[in-house]
Amino acid sequence: MVNPDNQNEELDWLEAELADTLDEDYELELSEPALSMEIRKIYKRTHPDTIDRQTYFRSLLKLQSELIKLQDWVASTKKKVVVLFEGRDSAGKGGVIKRITQRLNPRICRVVALPAPSDREKTQWYFQRYVPHLPAGGEIVLFDRSWYNRAGVERVMGFASEEQVERFFNDVPEFERMLVRDDTILIKYWFSITDEEQQMRFLVRIHDPLKQWKLSPMDLQSRVNWESYTRAKEEMLARTNIPEAPWYIVEGNDKKRARLNCMEHLLGLIPYQPVEHPVIDLPERVFNPDYERRVLPPELYVPEKY
Repeated sequence: MVNPDNQNEELDWLEAELADTLDEDYELELSEPALSMEIRKIYKRTHPDTIDRQTYFRSLLKLQSELIKLQDWVASTKKKVVVLFEGRDSAGKGGVIKRITQRLNPRICRVVALPAPSDREKTQWYFQRYVPHLPAGGEIVLFDRSWYNRAGVERVMGFASEEQVERFFNDVPEFERMLVRDDTILIKYWFSITDEEQQMRFLVRIHDPLKQWKLSPMDLQSRVNWESYTRAKEEMLARTNIPEAPWYIVEGNDKKRARLNCMEHLLGLIPYQPVEHPVIDLPERVFNPDYERRVLPPELYVPEKY
């Protein structure tokens, strides 16, 4: 039976934590479109109604508290977790990854976002540059794009030959089965958005100075090749959706719902359990009556402008 006092304490903690973190979350949400008036009108007309801010933050905080429990379980059991985030440019992969890792220990949960391969890496076994980033026991690795680059951007943009792509399709199921046989939990997400939504998000990035860094020539080219990417995605999902590591599609037109849905689904896929922690008592500070704190020169201090 649940102790009402404990339940009230938990709710009080949740309220306090929510109030304490709102500023941080508002700061993240400021990255939402700083649009010109014309684009703002179009965006509001075409974009679906989203979750109200209070509901979103409450749900986000609850899910993040569960992610901390998942993290503790992974560290305690020495499990290995790999999560792949794939999808079209601007589909919201980075936003979900940011919310997943926001309150986790970076020594346990880390993000891998590899640049384009070097000339040396292009001559290696294709999976070789990804292998060093795979987790050891007690670690979670989130791939912001992964080895599936070969089936997507490399194929569409002509960076890989059809022979290389075919070899990838033959190899990747066995590569992933090897990971699963080695007791790695492997989860694959594809973030899906409509043509119209991607167009609006690209316009947002063009007109928002805080987001222009997100646009690359490759992103702009992906607009031109929308249908080619669609065909490549469909074949990729059909040929690599294996029982040991199935694909899960996240509807991404609504960013907030996509974040919450993905986090909820991820937690539901992993059989984590609460981990008992020893009670921590803060020790008393030792006071030395003969110790005098030295006054440091003022030039060592950062100016207090705020």
